[in-house]
Amino acid sequence: MRKVYLDNNATTQLHPEALDAMLPYLKDSYGNPSSIHQFGREVWGDIVDARASVANLLGCDTSEIYFTSGGTEADNIAVIGTAYANADKGKHVITSSIEHHAVLESCHYLEKNGFEVTYLPVDEDGCVNPDDLKKAIRKDTILVSIMHINNETGSIQDIKTMASIAKDAGVYFHTDAVQSAGKEPVNVGALGIDLLAASAHKINGPKGSGLIYIRKGTKVEPRMYGGHHESGMRAGTENVAGIIGLSKALEISCANMETEYHRYTDLTSKLWNGITSQVDDVVLNGCKCGNRRFPNTLNISFKGIEGEAIILNLDIIGIGVASGSACSSGSTDPSHVLLAMGVESWVARGSLRISFGKFTTEEDIDYVIEQVPPVVERLRKMSPVYNR
Repeated sequence: MRKVYLDNNATTQLHPEALDAMLPYLKDSYGNPSSIHQFGREVWGDIVDARASVANLLGCDTSEIYFTSGGTEADNIAVIGTAYANADKGKHVITSSIEHHAVLESCHYLEKNGFEVTYLPVDEDGCVNPDDLKKAIRKDTILVSIMHINNETGSIQDIKTMASIAKDAGVYFHTDAVQSAGKEPVNVGALGIDLLAASAHKINGPKGSGLIYIRKGTKVEPRMYGGHHESGMRAGTENVAGIIGLSKALEISCANMETEYHRYTDLTSKLWNGITSQVDDVVLNGCKCGNRRFPNTLNISFKGIEGEAIILNLDIIGIGVASGSACSSGSTDPSHVLLAMGVESWVARGSLRISFGKFTTEEDIDYVIEQVPPVVERLRKMSPVYNR
């Protein structure tokens, strides 16, 4: 049976070059980077080089990059750490209604601890109106957190404009760039942001490795306490192999960014046209023109049937897709992202998130186009909603 993996927004296959770069640190170069003997010094030097590479790719100083266990930890540091560090100035935070749970749950935590959070709405394309942000900022606002590319729909936010609005108001701006770093040009200086979260395993790097960019002068409290690691921002012995893998994966992704963008565009167009030419009542969730949607992500709903049923039936024949965020797996509720975009609940329940990656091929798409129509037809025949 052919196997086709189309859930790359959840995680990606480890790139062979990233694996090769990591292997020495899983075998012979095992020293603790905090140790002062040669075993530790050698490893520490490699972390310094990796940090410099990442900083160069993101357009910042090496002292502004802190390695973490992933995007979730980075988001927690950015949202909670910044809020607590600046609570003397105010206790109002602004975010959007379609953020990843790493940001939403951080905001919910703040609300339970005396902070007020404003959740900005989005339009039918899944995008925040910068004017809504401008209106929401108050004298006691201390942080704005808006994700760059949405993990469920691929919607791209106008981060540069919104960061400028926040800056003019003297408010810190954070973006969750887990789905954009390495895929879309991300230069923190050009964007004008103060904090950024990224993760290795979304760009063919290893799981358990991420980073947070913190602009010099930004007040942030650590969320983990212990040793002096990561300049006191993140205690705990560094995941050396993970850091090296992250650096190599980001390097490879950035070098192939433009080529991959065009390839994703072609794959998306082929899949959409192939399915809609055979199946009726299919809804594209997100920007219809594609200008505000990253092309590796196609979120579609098949009216009258449950997305979970489609996923399970496709899984039986070797196709891996999702219905939303991997962090929401097991939930029976419709996607909070789609509902915020105004998608009706019954339509949102029939959604699939199909996300392409570096190793997705045209043959994979051909197989999906062949297999999806009969699955949908069979499920619709059993659906009391579609046939009533």
